[in-house]
Amino acid sequence: MPTPFPRIDISPYLTPSPALTPQHHLTARALSTACAHPGIFYLTHHNLPSSLTTRVLTLARTFFLSAPAAEKARIRRLDVGQGHGRGDGARGYQVVGDNVTEGRRDWHEAIDWYRPVRKGEPFECAGAGEGEGKWEGEDGVEGRDRKAPYALLKGVNAWPRYPEGFRAVYEEYVARMLELGTAVVRAMGVALGGGMEGVFVGSTGESAWVMRAIGYPALPEEEEEEGRVSCGAHSDYGCVTLLLDDGTKGALQAWVEGEEGEGRWVDVEPVEGALVVNIGDMMARWSGGLWKATRHRVVHRGSGYRVSVPFFFEPDWDARVPGRDGEGEVIYGEYLEEKVKGNF
Repeated sequence: MPTPFPRIDISPYLTPSPALTPQHHLTARALSTACAHPGIFYLTHHNLPSSLTTRVLTLARTFFLSAPAAEKARIRRLDVGQGHGRGDGARGYQVVGDNVTEGRRDWHEAIDWYRPVRKGEPFECAGAGEGEGKWEGEDGVEGRDRKAPYALLKGVNAWPRYPEGFRAVYEEYVARMLELGTAVVRAMGVALGGGMEGVFVGSTGESAWVMRAIGYPALPEEEEEEGRVSCGAHSDYGCVTLLLDDGTKGALQAWVEGEEGEGRWVDVEPVEGALVVNIGDMMARWSGGLWKATRHRVVHRGSGYRVSVPFFFEPDWDARVPGRDGEGEVIYGEYLEEKVKGNF
């Protein structure tokens, strides 16, 4: 059965151009159709060399399967106020079952990173230091540049020491993804018209990005029988999610509605060299409901260990996003805080 998810060539938007070409408009039209239905697509001809994506996935797999328990504990996610104040309720490592979707614990482990808080920004918390500072004990320096206690989401990122080189590779990946995310939302703005290209690019220039490395053990039959899944059904919070995965089939699923309004879960099978992209809540709002924030889930029944690295390209923390269907305007950072409070 052919996949209902189209492939979008983003390359025209990765090359600086003083004016829009026919290729730009071709990509924009394809995006407009894909965002309206099914709201999820494959992104091809991007700026990510295979040498980089392979390293990103390999490092994550090595950490999840081989890192000592003490290393995982060192960077464990902590609630606000825990760990001598270094916990910010979001950043760090989660064991299987820590992440909660729709009130149920998910069957995966993960590391979460958020855009560093910089001094003087709208979302700086009282006492926050310049840049990322240091996670307690990182690089053997106890508490250097650490300005705990942190408020929700406003701490410092926790980076594994094992395997070696993890942080450098992932920071290179973040830089690439910020370029790619900007290209994608620019193309979406052209697709919507009405000056939205400037709105999208202008509202994501200091993107409050989020990145996760996720490890999915095979879902035990008894857990599935009880209704547990690897990651529960949800839509994402922000603009667009750019997903890199290890090629495991039969895991990621999207809810696709038919012409009569009925829906079904459809496998989003990996396409070699492509990222999977889905629309988030903010992009659905900005489009006035024309585009859909597609619900998706992971049900990993295979015998192997699945690894994925989603990058959430989000609005700026203080970006104001209009409502739809009678909803009021939201400030993205406040919206994100409320979502995170209910997710752990």
